[in-house]
Amino acid sequence: MDFELSEEQEMIRAAARELATREIAPRAPHTDETREFPWDSIRRLGEMGFMGMCVDPEWGGAGLDFLSYILALEEVSAACAATGVVMSVQNSLVCGPLQQFGTADQKRRYLEGLATGKKIGAYCLTEPEAGSDAANQKTTAVPRDGKYILNGTKIFVTNGGVADLLLVYTRTDPAAKSRGITAFLVETGFPGVERPHREKTMGIRGSSTMEIVFKDAEVPAENLLGELHRGYSIAMATLEGGRIGIAAQAIGIARNALAEALKYAQERVQFGQPIAEFQSIQWMLADMATEVSAAQLLTYRAAVMRGAGERCAKEASMAKLYASEVAVRSADRAVQIHGGYGYIQDFPVERLYRDAKITQLYEGTSQVQRLVIAANLLKES
Repeated sequence: MDFELSEEQEMIRAAARELATREIAPRAPHTDETREFPWDSIRRLGEMGFMGMCVDPEWGGAGLDFLSYILALEEVSAACAATGVVMSVQNSLVCGPLQQFGTADQKRRYLEGLATGKKIGAYCLTEPEAGSDAANQKTTAVPRDGKYILNGTKIFVTNGGVADLLLVYTRTDPAAKSRGITAFLVETGFPGVERPHREKTMGIRGSSTMEIVFKDAEVPAENLLGELHRGYSIAMATLEGGRIGIAAQAIGIARNALAEALKYAQERVQFGQPIAEFQSIQWMLADMATEVSAAQLLTYRAAVMRGAGERCAKEASMAKLYASEVAVRSADRAVQIHGGYGYIQDFPVERLYRDAKITQLYEGTSQVQRLVIAANLLKES
């Protein structure tokens, strides 16, 4: 068993860390305070090939392995979780399925712009009645005169306010459940696509999370992704990779929380000595560091499996479940170590505390991850 990264992977991680530290981290407080989409950071990520890392160079991507993408995403997320989730959605949830299931014409029209960061994509699966029960889609797509007419509402759409392209899951067979869902590539400029409401999120405030409504939206038939009625399998295969991406985001948040806690504990003096000298503080720091390392190993294993083309639903869910729990615990401990200062916005741990929570919720709650893990265990036994 080899735990060493390749020379190329080390170089990619170092490049991502340098960019994140120098340019992305200083912008993070502004992004959080203003809720502005982090355009400057996203453009730089696109210029450096980080917005389509696993996309074939033929379509404008970097053509790198999945673990390299996860390493870079972790570094970006450590600097700014909001920027990290934009990068994650673009790579995992939009570029990934488009490259895997798209036609040559679809790739020609959309993939190069997405892979270079010149265009922004969004993933439209969740609905008011289809959260954890993702198969319960109510948005419909009805064929008419060489087009499909879409009607319905999608919620919690990350990147939705700025997206150029939406990957939308619809009901195309009313009599079926998971076998009656079809995916479409929908340009936000198509007639009938509306963005009426932006969510005021607790954390990742720059993510431009939107409600998107389709009112007789007209989508060309050639924009159907994959096969008719096979959209649910595309969604699940896509989330398998997406969950590994969210695990990387969670690790980045946890790493940042640990770094801030370490720094503060060595600077803050109480009872005549730095609080880092107190055993109660040391134990919290030790637990944080141990859990971050464990989360990394789970996540890197899942990433290697994904990159090798192996099915890794169980491993992806394990990584996402554990890393998200570690992010929340680490952020909580970092605030505790800061005491009252951790509760005010002048210190980064307040933002990390808010950012961490979402990792337990999107792309499948922690409870859903446990269901996936258990189902696979039972299948294997």
